[in-house]
Amino acid sequence: MKLLLDENLPGKLKNDFVGFEAYTVRDMNWNGISNGRLLSLMIENSFDVLLTFDKNLQHQQNFEKYPVAVILLTAPSNQYKYLSPLVDQIKTKLGNLKIGISIVGK
Repeated sequence: MKLLLDENLPGKLKNDFVGFEAYTVRDMNWNGISNGRLLSLMIENSFDVLLTFDKNLQHQQNFEKYPVAVILLTAPSNQYKYLSPLVDQIKTKLGNLKIGISIVGK
């Protein structure tokens, strides 16, 4: 499974996804790209899911136009120390992936 970590997530979080093909937006040189274009690039490059901390994404994008799965992480902050405890929940969601937004966290 191919994962993309949005630029609002710490890069080292991708190391917690051993066994997955995990990339950051920075790895792909897609920094600063609008959400709509980012979702298009994901489809063009065969990504399965976007992990993000962007709570507005669900209100900004039409997931009929962009049929991708997005996991929205919720925590007190987007710092690694707050997000790493969510990894097991994220992996559970990955096993039951759906198009559109799924929420993981507190």
